[in-house]
Amino acid sequence: MEVSIYRLRTRDALTLCVLSLLMLGVVMVQSASAGAAERTDWQWSANAIKDAVFAAAGIVAFLVVGHFNYAWLGRAAAKVRQTPVVWIMAITVLANLLVLVPHIGVSVNGARRWLRMGPMQIQPSELAKWAVVLYLAFLLARRPLNLDRFFTGFLPLLIPVAVLCLLVVIQDFGTAVLIALAALAMLVAGKVRLRHLIIVIPPVLAAGLWFVMHKEYRWKRITAFANPYAAPQREGYHMIQSLLSFATGGWTGRGLGNGIQKLGYLPEDTTDFIFAVICEELGIFGAMLTIALYLGVLYCAWQTVKMKADNFGRLLAFGVGTMVTLQALINIAVATVSVPTKGLSLPLVSAGGSGLIITCAALGLLRSVSRFKNAGDEVVEEAKPLRIAPKPPARRPVHRLTERMLGAFTTS
Repeated sequence: MEVSIYRLRTRDALTLCVLSLLMLGVVMVQSASAGAAERTDWQWSANAIKDAVFAAAGIVAFLVVGHFNYAWLGRAAAKVRQTPVVWIMAITVLANLLVLVPHIGVSVNGARRWLRMGPMQIQPSELAKWAVVLYLAFLLARRPLNLDRFFTGFLPLLIPVAVLCLLVVIQDFGTAVLIALAALAMLVAGKVRLRHLIIVIPPVLAAGLWFVMHKEYRWKRITAFANPYAAPQREGYHMIQSLLSFATGGWTGRGLGNGIQKLGYLPEDTTDFIFAVICEELGIFGAMLTIALYLGVLYCAWQTVKMKADNFGRLLAFGVGTMVTLQALINIAVATVSVPTKGLSLPLVSAGGSGLIITCAALGLLRSVSRFKNAGDEVVEEAKPLRIAPKPPARRPVHRLTERMLGAFTTS
């Protein structure tokens, strides 16, 4: 009974953290979108209304996905093509190929990262993040390949992940790095041989260095990070303005809606650098609250990992928690000028469309893992109360003479 209540509380804590981050995002996107004219009357901007609609759709996706049992994603079919994870991986690879085709992929700010589907644009790199999590959770749990062998087991496992990373890195280096780091963490959690990882990591690092040096703007970001004030009006401009947001915010902040940097000084204030807006207007308190909510998501994922009995659920919860936490960590590190700029949004908080909904759906999977208990073919929904049979009354002591008489009667 205590274990069931504990799991129910973990699920509720996850829901609270997700809803809090979404509401914080809607408020801060509205504040960052408001210009000088809207600072006094707090009129809702078009960007904030759009973000609120996507946040509402994300809440629906989170609750709907969390309602269904995650086990059907990890079922082992008789044929490989009947496995849901294989279809998800194939569709994701196809989408990331199509985005590179001219007149099909939509280019924004010089980067072709979106596919137009009716009135909405979808970012295939967002699908790639969660497809890799599902793929690795499935194969590391089922182990259809002998992962103890490098060429016939471990290397074929990594080929689809490498293909997705290569497709993503062409236009989105930051997301490719995020996928690689999350995949590495899942491989370690999946107990692959460390010597296999040692063989693979150096070529991956060399390929990453080549991709950085191959694009001039990426290399300038690296060099500008070492000294932002060497080019204060070019590569170092984002970093300097972000640091000014932290410096002027202090402990308590300027107050919600009273930020100065968002008035044309801080670029990408609703997406990549929204954490700087939070620090300027809400101060250190707002920054610590935001970090605490992400730590709450990580805590719920870790508790779910410890509670689960099936390996697929454990690895899926670990992968979702790792991906969200790593992305938040990288975004905060960029805003605080701890690492070079990567172009990653703050999960659930930054303004977004398809990426916000897909992230909420992935967290819905984490909610599903914490909700259902799968043991073989038996599925039990943990929200239902346990029925405990009443304890039978204690037998009264029987006199020895009576006991002998009953024994003799039964034997005769």
